[in-house]
Amino acid sequence: MKIKSIIILPALSILVFSMVISCKRDQNVVNVYSGRHYQVDEQLFREFTMQTGIRVNLVKADTDQLINRLELEGKNSPADLFITADAGRMVQAKEKGLLQPMDVDLITRFAPPSLRDPDNFWTGFTKRARVFVYNPERVKPDELSTYEDLTTDNWEGRILVRSSQNHYNQTLMASIVAAHGQKEALNWATKVVENMAQPPRGNDRDQVKAIAAGTGDVAIVNTYYMGLLLHSPNSEERNIGRQMKIFFPNQEDRGTHINISGIAITAHASNRQNAQQLIDFLLSKPAQIAFAEENFEYPVNMNVEWPELLREWGEFKSDTLPLEKLGKYLHDGMIIFNQAGWN
Repeated sequence: MKIKSIIILPALSILVFSMVISCKRDQNVVNVYSGRHYQVDEQLFREFTMQTGIRVNLVKADTDQLINRLELEGKNSPADLFITADAGRMVQAKEKGLLQPMDVDLITRFAPPSLRDPDNFWTGFTKRARVFVYNPERVKPDELSTYEDLTTDNWEGRILVRSSQNHYNQTLMASIVAAHGQKEALNWATKVVENMAQPPRGNDRDQVKAIAAGTGDVAIVNTYYMGLLLHSPNSEERNIGRQMKIFFPNQEDRGTHINISGIAITAHASNRQNAQQLIDFLLSKPAQIAFAEENFEYPVNMNVEWPELLREWGEFKSDTLPLEKLGKYLHDGMIIFNQAGWN
């Protein structure tokens, strides 16, 4: 396989590779479409190539754009593997017929059922918790309890959270709909908007920085962003991270919302065996340790011990609602965001 050119389209924020396939099957390559943008992924892909001789051709873009691309390419798609940073988009890709079942031997031994598709079309390979981050000088831990409690008057003008266009918030909203139904989910979203310290802006790290700046007091954040702050090359970011604490909500009922990064074999993969090898590699103990130590994500492999930082954050109860069930609530969640005025 040859890469003829790379065209950058700013309006789409997507790398478009013009691929010429010299034969139907190249035994030494696997083509990956990925919605993740982390250095540890590329490090592991290089390690996979060193171990197997199989080259990894990587296309990175927004997950929704990659789904659209897979649909447009159809049977002519060069992609063998599809990677997302969100369970909801993996469910959508399956529903659109863009995936095929995987070999399940290692997957069923390593990944718990709630973090993979029941028909084996996809599996999580890392997970993250959507938690509360707070400054203990302004918030006492006993003030915090559940996602639902953020609607009370105690949090008026104190909540920081990113846009409704963010996939992590969309999947969190889907979990609220699954737990309470559409009516109560709309009430929840409406009150959270009323309690926001500022209109949603920036990424999860920006929400934590806004706490440090005194804009608000509690932020809804994915755990690994705190790890990135604490290990940032920027000393100011490290200092901000050290000022904050993490709280795992809903420990007395359904548990803290969990999301995954997912991986799947595409419906028209030409290099299926190579794709399966890469999936098994990413679920292996060394790769899972790398995700946890380098990107501060929780390992999906149940046999892998958490690194020191994750252990310091503490054990917690996770929401065990199968993530494949959240996909059907994504559309309802987007309507609720709009109705609630959550920009």
